[in-house]
Amino acid sequence: MEIALRIEEINVFYSDKRTLRDITLDIPKNTVTSIIGPSGCGKSTFIRCLNRMNDLIPDFRLTGRVIYKGMDIYSNNIDIISLRRQIGMVFQKPNPFPKSIYENVAYGLRIQGVRDKRRLDQIVEESLKKAALWDEIKDDLNSSALSLSGGQQQRLCIARALAVEPEIILFDEPCSALDPIATAKIEDLIMELKDSYTVVIVTHNMQQAARVSEYTAFLYLGELIEYDKTDKIFTNPSQKLTEEYITGRFG
Repeated sequence: MEIALRIEEINVFYSDKRTLRDITLDIPKNTVTSIIGPSGCGKSTFIRCLNRMNDLIPDFRLTGRVIYKGMDIYSNNIDIISLRRQIGMVFQKPNPFPKSIYENVAYGLRIQGVRDKRRLDQIVEESLKKAALWDEIKDDLNSSALSLSGGQQQRLCIARALAVEPEIILFDEPCSALDPIATAKIEDLIMELKDSYTVVIVTHNMQQAARVSEYTAFLYLGELIEYDKTDKIFTNPSQKLTEEYITGRFG
């Protein structure tokens, strides 16, 4: 099994407070891995370690290693902009730019220096198709992205992430602001994306984790309690704490 990301004994500190403790796990390539656990357990902090989004937070400090393509992404010679292009991210609340639908998807390409209109048109269309949005908005590409529904905006943000051709996509509770119909569309999309991408999703919804992922990691109070195939986590967990969380005794 090929490994997309190898996390080795990472600890995260904000000033003197440790929020993640000695987390080690391998994320397999072309799979969906869910990160579950109660609010405040470190799920979002963890996923943001995987493309250095936490670097933007004052007093953030990390020890340990995150290995991607044989290199520690926290080494000094890493190009962080290039890293975030290869390890894309979709956030909890849809955050389209106040631009047209077309320009939202083309934005990252223009930053990379793509100027050819035909190439831009092609990638925008392909990305919107991959995000299962093209058929709904193909006649409105020049409309404001802010005119879309919440679910459409989230799929637009996914298309924007896909346009720059990442290898890994991180989803930080992508459905928490969406209604059940929009959530189902995002879940279907995530399951399709794993054919071409490695997907890591933070979710507070255990049913969602069970539906979309092949591997699940359970975090509690900043520690990795258990990490295994999703079926095993939900039907025969190794740790009593996992079982108690899965069965709703806390959290």
